Amino acid sequence: MSQLLYTTQAWSRCMSLAQRCSSMRNLRATHAVFVTSGVHLNTYAVSKLIAFCALSDSGNLPYASLLFEQTQTPNLYIYNTLIRAYYRSSEPHLAMYYFHLMLKQSGLEPDNYTFNFVILGCVNCSCLVSGKEIHSWVVKNGLVLLDAHVQTALVRLYAECKVLYDARKVFDEIHQRDVIQWNVLVNGYLKCGLASEALEVFREMLVCGFEPDDFCVATGLAACANLGALWQGKWIHEYVKKRKELKSDVFVGTALVDMYAKCGCINLAVEAFEGMRKRNAVSWAAMIGGFAAHGYATEAFHCLDRMQVVDGLRPDGVVLLGVLMSCTHAGLLKKGKSLLENMKTQYGIVPKHEHYSCVIDLLCKAGQLEEALQLIRRMPMKPLASVWGALLSGCRVHKNVDLAELAVEELLQLENKDSEEEAGAYVQLSNIYLGARRNEDAVRIRKMIGERGTKKTPGCSMVEVDGKVNEFVSGDVSHLHRAQICAMLELISADLLQD
Repeated sequence: MSQLLYTTQAWSRCMSLAQRCSSMRNLRATHAVFVTSGVHLNTYAVSKLIAFCALSDSGNLPYASLLFEQTQTPNLYIYNTLIRAYYRSSEPHLAMYYFHLMLKQSGLEPDNYTFNFVILGCVNCSCLVSGKEIHSWVVKNGLVLLDAHVQTALVRLYAECKVLYDARKVFDEIHQRDVIQWNVLVNGYLKCGLASEALEVFREMLVCGFEPDDFCVATGLAACANLGALWQGKWIHEYVKKRKELKSDVFVGTALVDMYAKCGCINLAVEAFEGMRKRNAVSWAAMIGGFAAHGYATEAFHCLDRMQVVDGLRPDGVVLLGVLMSCTHAGLLKKGKSLLENMKTQYGIVPKHEHYSCVIDLLCKAGQLEEALQLIRRMPMKPLASVWGALLSGCRVHKNVDLAELAVEELLQLENKDSEEEAGAYVQLSNIYLGARRNEDAVRIRKMIGERGTKKTPGCSMVEVDGKVNEFVSGDVSHLHRAQICAMLELISADLLQD
């Protein structure tokens, strides 16, 4: 049939044109030749055009969908191409659409590629229900035991949707694991705020004889940073030194800088930073962030200059935020205000909400509450909770009740506030009333908190002792060595009083 519609020469010409496509302009011209030659009726030929539109950096995904609609009998390759393209796009839910369309209209059986792509589509649109539906399909087709990509996608689905019990269950059912699957599980625990569990899985990976890659090592170091687990972070550093490819890796080096800085060892962070053979903007941001957290504003500004001169890198918004934070910690009001005002002209960076929030916090700590309010009013975007929270904290320190009431009122009017932010605002306002000796107002606020059932998450701190991370939660008395800890704190307090 196809031989009656087009000649061998036409086929060869069309295939050659499709292979040479480098832009959508080329592709549209090639598509026109396909139509005039009759080659557009051949499913295999059209699949070449769809693949370029859907997967090429120069492609156009809506045009790929248009070509699909004009194809009489799309094959499995075409469906897989569109599902793959859409799961990576800004509309990942359309991967599910084409998957269901394939099942309903084509009679085609999905293969391992189909399942891998559609599960990742569920991951990217956080659609757990659809993901579980696909999981049941996978089990029926026996692919869980056969295809590593599908297995990894399932672990990622449950990890990204924060269903870690199911992520671990799928992971444990994999007979031949690979490093990527370990990476996904470790990262899943870390993203859910379970740094201790992430570190435990990292250790388990090493015990099982797997060599972690750069991504997994960086994730392990991030877990140490979150926990303040210096000893364990140093152990990973020693492991890195034994592997040449990790020692020179920019992501691992950056993770080391961040870990040491967050564990309170700024000198070791500097040592790790200076030892890096190659640095990127994230590396400089980590070092500047470390200096900021430790109050070394001069060093942060020095880094800002060095990254441009030494590595030829222009600072981005994250780097400049780190420098602003250093001003906040060091109380450099003039420098912080100047940097915010000159960000666009000097660095080509338009200040975002977090930059304004940082300077507002700086103004509040300096007692410049009215100026902070004026800056809030001038912000080109709607102030979020962090801004009003900074003003509220400043009001508590400097005992400004009127502005505190305004800040709470504005904070409670925000659309995206959560119950914890609301509870925190009320607690702060109650404390401000107490500080101003307005006891009746303080009691009224506390009573309102109780009536609404509003709860604030208890404060939590962690400290590493002999390689073990100890966690302390406000109001919790269950720690095994609580009596000894309290006794030691009393001794320290007594010594401080004597001094």
